[in-house]
Amino acid sequence: MIVGPEMVQQTTDKVKQIQARMKVTQDRQKSYADKRRRPLEFEAGEHVFLLVTPTTGIGRALKAKKLTPKFIGPYQITKRIGKVAYRIALPP
Repeated sequence: MIVGPEMVQQTTDKVKQIQARMKVTQDRQKSYADKRRRPLEFEAGEHVFLLVTPTTGIGRALKAKKLTPKFIGPYQITKRIGKVAYRIALPP
């Protein structure tokens, strides 16, 4: 039976070992994801689709969530505001 400082030391060692293994696994998964990721930047005049979620309130309001569109558009970009912010020409 392990008691006192020995138990604390063993538990601390196991926690550090688990954290190290989790870090290795996380780094591996990140490298897999980063291989497929590419930066998206658009310019004025290009056409884009707008992602629609139930919280944005844009698009058709249907009760059946399965039937709601995921993207709407295409809409033309009128102005680039920031690195990832754009002004688009929405219909009236």
